[in-house]
Amino acid sequence: MTVREPWLDEIAAARHGLDRSSTAARVADLLRAQITDGRLVPGTRLPDKELAKAMDVSRNTMREAFQMLVKERLLVHEFNRGTFVRRVPADDLADLYRVRRLLECEAVRGAAGGPPATLGRVEAAVLAGERAAAAEDWKDVGTADILFHKAIVALMDSPRAYEVIEHLLAEMRLVFHEMGSPREFHEPYLARNRRLYDLMARGDFAEAERELRSYLDDAEEQLTKAYREKA
Repeated sequence: MTVREPWLDEIAAARHGLDRSSTAARVADLLRAQITDGRLVPGTRLPDKELAKAMDVSRNTMREAFQMLVKERLLVHEFNRGTFVRRVPADDLADLYRVRRLLECEAVRGAAGGPPATLGRVEAAVLAGERAAAAEDWKDVGTADILFHKAIVALMDSPRAYEVIEHLLAEMRLVFHEMGSPREFHEPYLARNRRLYDLMARGDFAEAERELRSYLDDAEEQLTKAYREKA
């Protein structure tokens, strides 16, 4: 008897967002969202036949979507084995954080003098993380953290920058799975997210940028250590 994966049912339920004119890009968006939300974990095999049926699209469309996500470094295709959610190697960490510093720190620096209303998404992500922590839902805390960093880059009001961070943070969600305890990893950053928001809300963007750089440095070091311990 074949056991149906829960994430396959979730994808089937979400297919109402796909219409007959949808392209492989929309299918890729849905799969990327499952990765970003922590539902698809590294090593998961993605059967194109079952997924195509769940989304009511052709297998060719599904394979096109797979190819897009392979290029984004979210999936990997293994000859004669199939397509899998990628495990991000330790060697990629430095580059991921290099790009994050470029985008996120520039977004904070450039937000100085902007209207306070632009920080609404940042505050909403902080509150979502705090609510998830109160419910001890550490997977959702991780999702809220992703939303927090997306909201920071959204301060740039640049569709291109937002697209880059959206893809990059999907990779970061795969990296999060390398941590043994989601609570141990995410809990300390709840207070740091709150502090970053508070600094920006009171207009201290210079201090917020310094805090963000320290935050990213610490996270990179922590994740690098986790990879070394698993090696």
